Amino acid sequence: MLAALPKKQYLYSAALIIAAVVIGLWEPHALIYGVQRGSLYAVIALPLALILGILGVLNLAHGEFLTVGLYTSYVLFNRFGTDPLKATIPVTLFLAVVGVAIYLLTIKHVLKAGHLSQLLITFGISLVLSELVKSIYTTQPRAVFTTYSHRSTTLAGIRFGIYEFLYLLIAVTVLVGLQLFLKKTRLGQATFAVGQNPTGASIVGINVGFVYMFVFGLSMAIVGLASAVMVPRVAIFPGAGTPFTMKSFALSAMAGLGNLNGILLAGLTLGIFEAVVNAIPGGSGWSDVVFFGVLILVILTRSFREAK
Repeated sequence: MLAALPKKQYLYSAALIIAAVVIGLWEPHALIYGVQRGSLYAVIALPLALILGILGVLNLAHGEFLTVGLYTSYVLFNRFGTDPLKATIPVTLFLAVVGVAIYLLTIKHVLKAGHLSQLLITFGISLVLSELVKSIYTTQPRAVFTTYSHRSTTLAGIRFGIYEFLYLLIAVTVLVGLQLFLKKTRLGQATFAVGQNPTGASIVGINVGFVYMFVFGLSMAIVGLASAVMVPRVAIFPGAGTPFTMKSFALSAMAGLGNLNGILLAGLTLGIFEAVVNAIPGGSGWSDVVFFGVLILVILTRSFREAK
C-alpha cells in the first residue's frame, strides 16, 4: 500500500541536510558525487517501490528491465544515431509496452498465488531477459559516448561533472509527477485506492486489473527513462542492471512500504554514505558493505521503536 509522508521524515530531512553540510565542508567531491549517485538510485528505485506498494509484488527482474532499456538506447544510438536524450521517448514507450506484455503473460496470473510464486516468476523473468540479452549481444561490454555527458565545470576550486545532476532533476520530476498523478487525476486516485484496499476499490467499481496493468507499465516506462538518461555514463553488458535490483529494494525497505517521498531521501542518504566511504583511502571496496550496513541499521532502529 502507498503511505503518506510521516512527520518524523521531516526531522530526517533536516538531519540529512545538516549531515550534507558537514560532509560538504569536509569533502565537497563526496557530497556532490553522493547526491548525483543517490539521485540515480532513487530514480531507478521509484518504479520498484510503486509496484511493491500497489501490486504487492517484489519484482526481482527489475534490474534486467533496466538492462533491456540500456541495450535499447545503445541500439538506437549505434544503428540510427539517435542521441540518448532524444531516445528517452522511444525507450520509455518501448519499456512500457514490454512491461505491459510481460505483466499480461506472467505476473497477472500469480497475483493471488502467494509471494513465493511471485518471487519465482519474477526471478524466472530475470533469467530469461538476461539470457536473451546474452544470446543477442554476447557478454562484450558496449558503450554510448557523447561529448556533453563528459563535460565538467569548476566551482570554488572544485571540479565536478555536470551531466550527473540530470539524475537529480529526473528524480525530483518523476517523484513530483507521481504525487500529482496519484492525488490530482481520477486514474491516480483509483490507483491510490487500489494500493490501500484492492477489495474495497473493486466493490466501488474500480477496475483493479486495469490499474495493476497500468502501474506495471508505468513503472517500466520510468525504468526506460532512467536507462536512456544514464546510458552515456555506464558500461553496457548483460549484468549492468542487476546490482540495481538489490539497491532499489534496499531504498524501498529503508523508506518504508509505499513511501515514495522517502525513496529520494533514502537514495540521497545511501548515495552520500557510499561516496564518503569511497573518499576514504582504501575504502572503495567497502562501499556496498556500508550501503547495506546502513540499511540494516535503519531497519533495526525502526523495529526497536515500533516494538516500544
